[in-house]
Amino acid sequence: MKAVTKTEGSIQPAAKRKKGFWATFKEQKVLYGMSLPFIVIVFIFSYMPVWGWLMAFQNYKPGRGIFDQKWVGLDHFIALFSDDKFYLVLRNTLAMSFMGLIVGFTIPILFAVLLNELRGSVFKRTVQTISYLPHFVSWVVVAGIVTKMLSTDGGAVNQLLMWLGFIDQPIQFMAQGNLFWYIVTGSDIWKEMGWSAIIYLAAISGIDQEQFEAAKVDGASRIRQIWHITLPSIAPTIAILMIMSIGHLISIGFEKQFLLGNPLVVDYSEVLDLYALNYGLGMGRFSFGTAIGMFNSIVSIILLLLANGVFKKFTKQSIM
Repeated sequence: MKAVTKTEGSIQPAAKRKKGFWATFKEQKVLYGMSLPFIVIVFIFSYMPVWGWLMAFQNYKPGRGIFDQKWVGLDHFIALFSDDKFYLVLRNTLAMSFMGLIVGFTIPILFAVLLNELRGSVFKRTVQTISYLPHFVSWVVVAGIVTKMLSTDGGAVNQLLMWLGFIDQPIQFMAQGNLFWYIVTGSDIWKEMGWSAIIYLAAISGIDQEQFEAAKVDGASRIRQIWHITLPSIAPTIAILMIMSIGHLISIGFEKQFLLGNPLVVDYSEVLDLYALNYGLGMGRFSFGTAIGMFNSIVSIILLLLANGVFKKFTKQSIM
């Protein structure tokens, strides 16, 4: 018989003792051993370089030891926050990040749900394979394709718009700054939509099919099955991926912007990482570039903690 403990007006089973770390380690030592190489790799490449943040508080000169540099305190951060260019690139970074987060997060979910509803297995596998192939294409090639498609000299997009009668002459898409954010977001969606949908398809495949059978018996349409069964079942996966995406909100890289941008749209294409590359490393201001990277990392950590806290409060899902 299970031991019981008396409470006011009720009898409840005694709480089970939690296993200690070493007891769990002995039971799962094989799993710990398998994860050890990855922990070492993460520590070496993600945590050890953090000591380089000291450069942000120094006037770093190559050739000297890290502790032989001249200490300047917060001078580089003051210069960063006093630079009008910084707020311009921060605007561009946040704008493209939010656009990518909203569109790039919802479309893969919708695509995965619709793809799951396809009945023909051959056609379904074909569409899925075609959709995630662009993920393996480098941004150099993608930028070339996008530039050619939007070109005024025989570009497919301009030719189609003129054939449909929407425009009388080609539009210079790549020379208009107000269109640059949409071009980058659309290119990113085309490249990553199929790959991002894979994890949602995996989550959908784990749903108990008896739920759908029961819903059919009750007369639920396919739309109602998606709304009441499919989406709630993959909600934990959606929440976790959303938290991780928010954590990388301003760490969007610079490849897309660097390859698709040009001097005509520089006020819309330059982002934080590109700003650090051009005004930090490119000009030999290593400490200034480190300060930009440090700001980027700290803001990302804060956003991750805030997003995790909000989601944990309302959805009971957490990655920490």
